[in-house]
Amino acid sequence: MRATPDPRPSQLIRAVFLKESRPALSHRQTDQKDRPMIAHLSSPHFTQELRATFKLAAPLALAQLAQMGMGLTDTVMLGALGRDALAAGGLGAALFFTIAAVAQGLVLSVGILVAHARGAEEREKIPPLLRGGFVLATLTAAPLMLVLWNIEPFLVFIGEPEKLAHDVARYVQILLFAAPAAMWLAVQRSFLTAMGKTRLVMTVAVFALIANGVLNYGLMHGKFGLPEMGYLGSCTASLIAMWGMMAATAAGMRLAAPAPRMIQPLQWHVVRELVALGWPIAVTMGVEILLFLAGALMMGVLGATPLAAHHVAINVASMTFMVALGAAQAANVRVGFHTGARASEAARRAALAALVLGVGFMAVMAAVMLTMPTQIALLFNLKPDNAADADVIALVVQLLAICAFFQVFDGAQAIAAGALRGLKDTRMPALLAGFSYWAFGFPIAWALGFPMGWGATGVWWGLALGLAAAAVLLNVRFWRLSAKLAA
Repeated sequence: MRATPDPRPSQLIRAVFLKESRPALSHRQTDQKDRPMIAHLSSPHFTQELRATFKLAAPLALAQLAQMGMGLTDTVMLGALGRDALAAGGLGAALFFTIAAVAQGLVLSVGILVAHARGAEEREKIPPLLRGGFVLATLTAAPLMLVLWNIEPFLVFIGEPEKLAHDVARYVQILLFAAPAAMWLAVQRSFLTAMGKTRLVMTVAVFALIANGVLNYGLMHGKFGLPEMGYLGSCTASLIAMWGMMAATAAGMRLAAPAPRMIQPLQWHVVRELVALGWPIAVTMGVEILLFLAGALMMGVLGATPLAAHHVAINVASMTFMVALGAAQAANVRVGFHTGARASEAARRAALAALVLGVGFMAVMAAVMLTMPTQIALLFNLKPDNAADADVIALVVQLLAICAFFQVFDGAQAIAAGALRGLKDTRMPALLAGFSYWAFGFPIAWALGFPMGWGATGVWWGLALGLAAAAVLLNVRFWRLSAKLAA
């Protein structure tokens, strides 16, 4: 991995990454009075925008699903080693990837600013943004690794059994060395998405899914000439897969680039701009992740059956959300590109295209959950003739009905957040998300689940209403803000 990109990345960008269509004329080639007309000329027809958004979103959704598949592979293979291995490995992986996901939100600002620079045809701004992104990722990885290295005392403090805390710490202390690769990979993906090169992101993720499965099996059981490491083989496989993904993505980005001659000086004002734009994104991701973590903890208090049913339903919801997330990332890029080109109406059209794709898919999935809930539950190896499993299946059916209700809202809030990022609006969305999830959704989840006695369904209705509130607030903000820009 190169800590800094090619000193002449503008050549790479011209040769490889700037093949997408641009507005017919640059706003810098016109005077002020002509900009509304140029915005109109540069705005693609809605069906064209729909195709462009789909072209971006589909590979991103598949890449996200492949990433989830890696976690599912880890879980299945750890389960074969027994309950203790599954508990330690599952908790260790959840801790690492949750913390890493929040930290990665900080560098998603790279894609926002690159999309703006492309739209404005200010190509000279792209190389410093990429360099600044890698520096910011490196600076973020260091404290992340330090926190993870000292995770055992924290686990003991919150009441985890000492043996479990020790086993989780061993797992995490191997996996934490993937932190730099995870952060650099986030920069690469954000950049490639902004450049419209999402097929590379998808291809690397799919091959990583296969490699991770093979390495998991080999390292856990000592196959293929690899050492037998037990449950620690899972984190070692993830470590290798993460570095492999980063290296493969870097190689793909360099295919048409000449060999570097020198390291370009870093522009610290670019890093500061990335931080100012990125930290609210990390906060937004954190408050949403913590909401669902709190939901899982409440389910644990309610008992084993609600927790098991929650695990099944949340996995189903997470799978469908990956498609909406792909549409949200596409909205980020397309809205940012058109905003950079000062084509505000085209930016609104891009957001609408993403909503049609993402929310349309989520509506179809909601219909599937309403019509086939039992069949979905049986995919998780639950046995109807087992009394305990039968109780879980019955509760899964109820939770999937609630999940069907919030599918559309979940997709709408993600896409609105992505579109707002395309407008460089990140701070107010963070506040709106925090309010929706923690001042509105969480209190309702607790009140319905416990004082009012609704149990698991009450907790899920609270989560659903939190997502619905976020969807309404974020969409209202986007359409009002974009209307002002268009005016």
